[in-house]
Amino acid sequence: MDWIDALILGIIQGLSEYLPISSSGHLEIFKQILGVHLDPDASLEFSIMLHVATVLSTIVILWHEFYPLLVSFFTIKRDKHFYTVCKILLSCIPVGIVGAFFQKDVEKFFEGNLTVVGICLIVTAALLCFAYFSRTRSAIMHPTRPQGRDISWLDAFIIGCAQAIAVLPGLSRSGTTIATGIILGDNREKVAQFSFLMVIIPILGKGLLDLKDMLMPDEVVAASPAVGILPLVIGFLASFIVGCLACKWMLNIVKQGKLVWFAVYCVIAGVLCLIW
Repeated sequence: MDWIDALILGIIQGLSEYLPISSSGHLEIFKQILGVHLDPDASLEFSIMLHVATVLSTIVILWHEFYPLLVSFFTIKRDKHFYTVCKILLSCIPVGIVGAFFQKDVEKFFEGNLTVVGICLIVTAALLCFAYFSRTRSAIMHPTRPQGRDISWLDAFIIGCAQAIAVLPGLSRSGTTIATGIILGDNREKVAQFSFLMVIIPILGKGLLDLKDMLMPDEVVAASPAVGILPLVIGFLASFIVGCLACKWMLNIVKQGKLVWFAVYCVIAGVLCLIW
């Protein structure tokens, strides 16, 4: 991988992690377009850097919401921030189970399969449309009415189940979790923040699993060249900078109720994947 490939993939990761267009699906698409084929160790190394960059961008943009959560949780204040962290931890249980027991099977089965990516992108579009026409459009037309409730314990778990299903490439994690929360009747702005905060733990968990696999591989293989310092740094910076911009943009999009427009893009991208 050269630095141009790393730059493009870093931009794609940072942008698509937050926008409801599926980061895993778009990484597969652009790997096919660029002809990037990394060996397992190099792929893990590059993946860890992109995931760390994504986590940092989330923390930076949502710092004013993130810091009170940390203080309340670690000091056990038992206030609304403490229980929000507990709900986030609850939401991470389903994806934690999938990641711990089925991650490798999912990655092997779907890697490089643009047919599955295309189908899942179309499913993402359908989910975004359903959330808009069932809840969001009515809320926009009647702005004086309550704009949704707080996220309950049951809602947090259901949103977590949606996040676990979204491990499929092409099924957007942010789109799936936010749309699920909106369909349940939760406040759009609160569910968007919840969606971005709840991804921190799974991303860190996946990064640790990738690091474990890189340090302790299941099979002994011949030494192969790593990605290289320059591509790693460029991919990291691109993912972090674009991730910060995309996170702020996405929060504004959800607040304005314009999430449905990404459904059009997902349908087009999904059809192109099926044709490809």
